[in-house]
Amino acid sequence: SKANPTIDNPNVASDTEAPNPDAPVMTFAESQFDFGDIKPDSKVSHTFSFTNTGKTPLLIADATASCGCTTPNWTKEPVAPGAKGTLDVQFDSRGKQGLISKQVSVRANTQPSMTVIYIKGNVLTK
Repeated sequence: SKANPTIDNPNVASDTEAPNPDAPVMTFAESQFDFGDIKPDSKVSHTFSFTNTGKTPLLIADATASCGCTTPNWTKEPVAPGAKGTLDVQFDSRGKQGLISKQVSVRANTQPSMTVIYIKGNVLTK
């Protein structure tokens, strides 16, 4: 008798969510970026790049930051399987000082639908 693949494969999603084997997969080259020292009253940005390692086109629905000081901008068109997309994160240090850590939640047609990336840095005092 054949082995049951769901028991042998620990990566199968739980019963509550039917896994789609062809779902797009958002694979970030890095999930966190450290700006290091950031000058006061300045804007810094970093481009996170990702690859769709799934089998169908990936579409980012939304990207939201944990605070208004952080602005995400992302690839709006579908990213084909094997292709790369980008997510720019801009941070405004106005009114901030010391160590900062912000998260950006990226919602896409992936499973699970939410992927979180982080930026951090140290805002210098004037």
